[in-house]
Amino acid sequence: MPIRIPDSLPAANILRQENIFIMPASRAEHQDIRPLRVLILNLMPKKIETETQLLRLLSNSALQIDVELLRIDDRPSKNTPKEHLDAFYRSFEEVKDNCYDGFIITGAPLGQIAFEEVLYWERMQTIMEWSRSHVTSTMFLCWAAHAALHHFYDLLRHLREEKLSGVYEHQVRQAAKAHPLLRGFDEYFFAPHSRYAEVRVSAIDNHPELEVLVDSEIAGLYLVGSKDGRQFFVTGHPEYDPNTIDDEYRRDIAAGIEPQIPENYYAKDDPNNPYKVTWRSHGNLLFTNWLNYHVYQLTPFDLNEANLAALSQQHAESI
Repeated sequence: MPIRIPDSLPAANILRQENIFIMPASRAEHQDIRPLRVLILNLMPKKIETETQLLRLLSNSALQIDVELLRIDDRPSKNTPKEHLDAFYRSFEEVKDNCYDGFIITGAPLGQIAFEEVLYWERMQTIMEWSRSHVTSTMFLCWAAHAALHHFYDLLRHLREEKLSGVYEHQVRQAAKAHPLLRGFDEYFFAPHSRYAEVRVSAIDNHPELEVLVDSEIAGLYLVGSKDGRQFFVTGHPEYDPNTIDDEYRRDIAAGIEPQIPENYYAKDDPNNPYKVTWRSHGNLLFTNWLNYHVYQLTPFDLNEANLAALSQQHAESI
């Protein structure tokens, strides 16, 4: 089954050209089924690029999914046309009374700024709190993962001496091999990272409500889950396109930052060589498993606050 998106969303044409099955909203209205409702809070500057990346991953499921796009505030964007935001994005005030099966919050280029100094930090906290009572399962990506671990669990984020940039080998934790989110995963796999900060693995290992599912000897923490299965924190970027790290690297060079060459990305670690794509199958499987086992299998058919509260109580009693 496909994802359901607005007929004129730019991502639609891109995904059709990639032979990905999507369904225009006009056609989906005639199907008598209960699709999953997934909300995406897109914090990235290039919103069209990021929404396309995420929709590509969400489309790889047998489930029909209604996707809605959310923006954090109404400030003008330097990288996304106002017409696009007005046409396809909703404000929090428009969705706050709704309930959703799944919720994805993207990263943001804020890795070197203290959370309390982020202009929309209070709004971000409000939305994260709202997700507890209005969403079955939430996935936080990169900066959002650090922000949520800080907000919900008071965990510290540490700045690195140098930006972590590249594609790194990761290992599934022995204790997590039977976790539904990791079904079908190889014991070792690759995933991209692009960040200035980290939450230490030891902090998660010492927290009673969280578990490390995947980490890396070099990149550190990668995938963390709350033990009730309703929150997942991904510190990397499984959604990245093949060229995304290259674009970031050359952007930083143009800005005079003198970045390190991304690790394990270019053939022979030479930016003049083609880049190697080694993470996309894992990224697809991660999102497919999340939708199947932690959204579809858990979500109440009648999606409302009362049923989500009952779901939370059931999880609490089973822990």
